[in-house]
Amino acid sequence: MVDFRVFVALFVALSLSSHGSNASYADASSPVVNPSKVKQISWRPRAFVYEGFLTDEECDHLVFLAKSELKHSAVADNISGKSKLSEVRTSSGMFIRKGKDPIVARIEDKIAAWTFLPKENGEDLQVLRYEHGQKYDAHHDYFSDKVNIARGGHRLATVLMYLSDVAKGGETVFPQAEIKERRKNHVVDETLSECGRQGVAVKPRKGDALLFFSLFPNASIDEVSLHGGCPVLEGEKWSATKWIHVDSFDRNVDTCKDENERCEKWAALGECKNNPEYMVGSAEVPGACRRSCKVC
Repeated sequence: MVDFRVFVALFVALSLSSHGSNASYADASSPVVNPSKVKQISWRPRAFVYEGFLTDEECDHLVFLAKSELKHSAVADNISGKSKLSEVRTSSGMFIRKGKDPIVARIEDKIAAWTFLPKENGEDLQVLRYEHGQKYDAHHDYFSDKVNIARGGHRLATVLMYLSDVAKGGETVFPQAEIKERRKNHVVDETLSECGRQGVAVKPRKGDALLFFSLFPNASIDEVSLHGGCPVLEGEKWSATKWIHVDSFDRNVDTCKDENERCEKWAALGECKNNPEYMVGSAEVPGACRRSCKVC
């Protein structure tokens, strides 16, 4: 189930960002976040850019850790949930485990302080390199398969950090962002690539971070969060992604189990078909008797 407290904190965080408050959020162990450096780029989807979120040292450190470990990037299959190679995504990448060293831990602390979302809900950092012509076609960060949703639920938010400047191309673009967002100023940014002009776009700038949400506050999916990485036309693009789920990603959740000792008896009586909401559940909320109903 979705923890309502996550969304309460989310509203507080967005309120600080959207109103440009000079106040900073931090607790005794968290780094200071400066909301005045955060700008809203869209309300549908909800997306914000934090200028100078990472220092040059932090950017260079993530690139250094990743360089020797890069492999061709994969995507999740919509049916099985397994990773597979696809021309939809032509970058190379690797994962850096949580808390690998003090610099990585500091970055994760900053992400938690900015988003108001628990560190335990985040996946490991994924570092990506896009060379000339490489891109990631438009996609959603929430899942369509039961396998990935079982651990931590849907991806609620994405923090995309740019680790290098890109001479041309490489924008993150939201092609379905509301038209009013795109036409607000009625000015075409001539520095954007043709791909970047197809929606609300963010140009990669070293140290900046993009935060956007794949779910609405009621936990339903936001299909307009569709986004892509435009082809790199000049230079090389490095980025780091932190995906954050609605529940703990650190805790392995076994959904192939019975949560009630009477499940086997109820299944024999036909309750898997008569009461599927409780017995089987859905992709978002697994049922209480999945093992006895033989759906896993």
